[in-house]
Amino acid sequence: MEMLWPGFLYLWVLIPVLILIYILILRRRKPFAVRYSSLSLVREALPKQSQWRRHLPFALFLLALSSLTVALTRPTSTIKVPSSNSTIILAIDVSRSMCSTDILPSRLEAAKSAALTFVQLQDANAQIGIVAFAGFAAVIQPPTTDRELLETAIKNLSTARRTAIGEGILVSLDAIAEFDDSVLSPYSGEQPQPLPQGEYIPAIVVLLTDGVNTTGAHPLLAAQLSADRGIRVYTIGFGTDHNNTIPSCGGFQSQSTTDQFGGSFGGGGGGFRREIDEETLKQVSDLTGGTYHLAASASELEEVFKNLPTRLMTITETTEISVIFTAIGALFASLAILFAMLWHPLP
Repeated sequence: MEMLWPGFLYLWVLIPVLILIYILILRRRKPFAVRYSSLSLVREALPKQSQWRRHLPFALFLLALSSLTVALTRPTSTIKVPSSNSTIILAIDVSRSMCSTDILPSRLEAAKSAALTFVQLQDANAQIGIVAFAGFAAVIQPPTTDRELLETAIKNLSTARRTAIGEGILVSLDAIAEFDDSVLSPYSGEQPQPLPQGEYIPAIVVLLTDGVNTTGAHPLLAAQLSADRGIRVYTIGFGTDHNNTIPSCGGFQSQSTTDQFGGSFGGGGGGFRREIDEETLKQVSDLTGGTYHLAASASELEEVFKNLPTRLMTITETTEISVIFTAIGALFASLAILFAMLWHPLP
């Protein structure tokens, strides 16, 4: 808790002064003597009063004074509240391997369908953007609430060669930075102010891929830049392990080729990797505070999209809480007056 006007805390010096005055008043009461034939009768006639009853009203008064003094300092607290506006970037792999038909009608068409459903289920005020990546990445649709624009962008996705997962993350961060002035673009060259551990901004990247990074920035480098900005990346590995060929996609016939190391690759010549680099995808999500999901069918992919925590985004706000201490002080003061009247009624 921080205080905007901490100087008012000096008023607390009044508390020991008031305690001293209270003690002096109690000691200055003049004793008087009255003759009685029996002291036992006097003791029975005197009202019984415990020490705590005698001093409780004054103690409550001191508590009220302390609380009101804190209220004067205008204390503030940092709290997490639900975000009314969130930004979601869908980064979709459009490499040639997405034409594979191990998931019907194809991986790309199944991904489009799941993405369309995902967009339709989001809150109306959620800003959603579309990034497509293959050998490079591009913003197909900047963040918007216009669902028609988003549906058009998703339906028009087409494939290209290679897979640049890291570039997909970087371009997604840049799209968020263009929309949110508080976020630094990864291409700015500036170092962002790190957020406290476990805190994030109300923006996420949902990255879907069916392969391995083959060009561009390394995914873990891009993930670190995302973590520095407090942006979580949720990664999705999409596809099965029994795909061997890629049919014609957009008029292009792809054949798997073998590199000099004896493995299939996703670089030039139309070759592809059909294996999902789950280890890297898990590291990306772990580093940024997101989660990794594997989907081997269209229904599984829709279920993954459905369970993404898009409605649990929060923002950190600093709010003044003087009213709380004022209310506490008023409560203590009221109790002090009440008990004083009940136990020490005026004549």
